[in-house]
Formats: sequence, C-alpha cells, structure tokens
Amino acid sequence: MRVAVVGATGLVGSKMLEVLQERNFPVTELLPVASSRSWGRKVSFGDKEWTVISADEAISRKPALALFSAGGATSGELAPRFAAAGCFVVDNSSYWRMAQDVPLVVPEINADVLTEKDKIIANPNCSTIQMVLPLAPLHKAYGIKRIVVSTYQSVTGAGQKGIEQLLAERAGGKGEKFPHQIDMNILPHIDSFLPDGYTKEEMKMVNETRKILRDASIAVSATTVRVPVMGGHSESVNLEFHRPFELEEAKKLMADMPGVVVQDSPEENLYPMPINAWGKDEVFVGRIRRDNSVPNGMNLWCVSDNLRKGAATNAVQIAQVLLQKGFLSF
Repeated sequence: MRVAVVGATGLVGSKMLEVLQERNFPVTELLPVASSRSWGRKVSFGDKEWTVISADEAISRKPALALFSAGGATSGELAPRFAAAGCFVVDNSSYWRMAQDVPLVVPEINADVLTEKDKIIANPNCSTIQMVLPLAPLHKAYGIKRIVVSTYQSVTGAGQKGIEQLLAERAGGKGEKFPHQIDMNILPHIDSFLPDGYTKEEMKMVNETRKILRDASIAVSATTVRVPVMGGHSESVNLEFHRPFELEEAKKLMADMPGVVVQDSPEENLYPMPINAWGKDEVFVGRIRRDNSVPNGMNLWCVSDNLRKGAATNAVQIAQVLLQKGFLSF
C-alpha cells in the first residue's frame, strides 16, 4: 500500500513511522512529506531509505492513506487535496476535530462511526485520548455527569523546541518555545488564551470529550499545565456520575477496557508514572478512590505516552480499522 506521512521529519511524524513498522502495517511504498527545507532528506523505514518529497508530488502518486502531523494550517490546506485524490487522511492536528461531518476517533471507543465516505478522519488531542479511554466504560455503566481534569503535560507535547528548551535550561542556557522557564518550574498555560480565560488546549478537552463519548450533556472543566518532564502526560481526573457505583466494579470495568492498564496498589506504592509509561501504547490508571465530597464521585490518575497513544499509535490504529473494514486497497 502506498502511504504518505505528512510531517514525517517531526516528533510525531517520526513516531508514526516507528509505529507503522512495529505494527507491520502493509506499506509497500512510503511517501514522506515535509516542508521545503527538508526536501531531499532521507528517512529510514523498513529496510530502506526514503526521500522526503513535497505534498504536490505525494498527491500526484495517489496514496491510499496519508497520516498527517504537520499543524492545523497545513492540514486545512492539504487534507482536502489528498482526499480529493481518493486518499484516506488521518489528521493529528486540531483543524478538523470539531467539524460536524468529520469523525473524531479513538478506535477502542467509537471505531463504529467510520464509513467508507469518511476521507478525512480526525485524531483527538493527546490529553483527551488518554482521559476518555478509561472513562468510556464508566460512562456506559454509570453515566458521567461532570469531569474536572487537571493535566501535567510533558514538554514533548510542544514538539522538538519544547525538548530543546528544557535541555538548554538544564545546561544553564535558554530556550524560546515557552514564555517562561520550564526547568524547575510549572506553567499553567498550554496553547493560547481565549477571552473567557481558558486556553484552546482546555477547550479541546471539553469539546472533544463530548464528541467522542457522544454525550453533549457531560460537564467538563479542564486546566492544562506544562511540567518539566521529558515524556508522558499525566492527569488528575475528578468524576461525578449520575448513578451509584461500586469501586471494585469500576476498577474492573477500566481494567477490561482494551488499551487500559490499572496500576492501583497504594500499599505497594504502585501507581502510574510517566517515566514508566514512556514508550508504551497503553493508558495507565491508578489512585482510584471515591470522592466523598459529592454523591457518586470518583478520583483517578491516568498517565500515557503522549507521542504514542496520544498521537502516532492512535492514528495508526485508525488506519488499521480502515484496513479491517476493507476501505483501504493495496
């Protein structure tokens, strides 16, 4: 199968190539696409070196699938062009996520929404993916009334420049990605601020959660925070359900959810940490306990590798669903 990866030289694009190879996705010809400054570069995939090309050249070769991780403006311009050439596009930017006619997919939750007509498919925000995965079975069983979430997001979520700033500051230098020092600091600021005081990142979690769980009545309040961690996002999630729950049953529902691993043994100091989630595809959940301040309340802590399940792995899983449904042809 001819597959394009748009943004192939970036952090997520490189991870997409890695995951495609790990999962033995049937790529017969790779079309790595990047901006003009990267044209002619080589990227490794399989047992070959592939030359980075322009989007125009990739479109002319009519790939069956294109995985996008090149920013919203690029996705808005190029995704329709790839789709018009008969290509399925899985887009990692925020550009298409809330479009009414574009599916927003976490395969373990809502792969059923995908049809052969869906040429552009949105990959959710990394923090949304890891939160909704364990919450989906709880919502089905008890009905989520309200979510209050605070995130602790790795510098890798800000791309290569985020990593460079953290490393530069640790070496006594400076970086340019964040508005303040990130090393030895915490920034309650991810993406740009909106007039109501929330950030775009926070509103992504609000709106995407409702769309993926197919319930516009869920109240969601999010605070997104950047922390000086190299890889893996963490989240403190407070839930209020419509119906009563038993704690052990809730734990089992999450443990039985594909892609979720429960690590919850406080007496053994066992709980999810980003250092242990890095390089893995699962969402890890722990510190599961009742919130006794409200009826039917629960607290939990979840951690996931934001470059893998939060981005590249989820995109490749969507492609695998398209393949399984017979929508992709060789």
